[in-house]
Amino acid sequence: MTTHSNHPFHLVDYSPWPLTGAIGVMTLVTGMIKWFHNFNLNLFILGYLIILLTMFQSWRDICWEGTFQGKHTILVTKGLRWGMILFFVSEVFFFLSFFWSFFHSSLSPNIEIGAIWPPMSITPFNPFQVPLLNTIILISSGVTVTWAHHALMENNLSQTNQGLFITICLGIYFTILQAYEYIEASFTIADSIYGSTFFMATGFHGLHVMIGTMFLIICFIRNLNNHFSNNHHFGFEAAAWYWHFVDVVWLFLYISIYWWGN
Repeated sequence: MTTHSNHPFHLVDYSPWPLTGAIGVMTLVTGMIKWFHNFNLNLFILGYLIILLTMFQSWRDICWEGTFQGKHTILVTKGLRWGMILFFVSEVFFFLSFFWSFFHSSLSPNIEIGAIWPPMSITPFNPFQVPLLNTIILISSGVTVTWAHHALMENNLSQTNQGLFITICLGIYFTILQAYEYIEASFTIADSIYGSTFFMATGFHGLHVMIGTMFLIICFIRNLNNHFSNNHHFGFEAAAWYWHFVDVVWLFLYISIYWWGN
């Protein structure tokens, strides 16, 4: 390991965390299969613990590199920005596959589901109840995360913390409401193509909300520890971008699946 380099790039040090992360994912998936077949959660929980420990230690190392070691130079940050942009492109196509499936099935429903949409046996959600409340919550959270971002650019760390805290609370509230919605649903993922497309699209979006909330919690903790400044805060910026992406996907989900699809 060298302490000095003649280039602005960041060549990462050797790290065990990609290996432990891979082991954790393998353990988690194997544990999930064991849970489905033998109703035993031990391996599943072990996989989760390995992943959580890997996440904590890997993020700790990245925060250290970017905040204290000065390895996230302007050129490195530019590369990270492009990495996030390409990641969002892949996410757009990921969700596009679910929308494609939904519109393919809803615009020309086949005879197996009675040639109508929604299928006869499905009682869809009222789009003006919990789904509308969730829409208001996510749009509000987009406002609060933007407030936090602008406060950070003005070096107002107190308002940054306030905006981040409110955004995190709104994200958790959204997740609780969606869990309640799933519990109260009159259909399951096994109920025709409607149930499959509905739970796959909204479920993966819910997973993204939970990941985004975790992303923002890490930023909140880092901001409390003065890791960010008005000109060095890409970690927060990436979290804000991710949260806005989650907002936009939800608007498409709400309009197409909850409202038009009903």
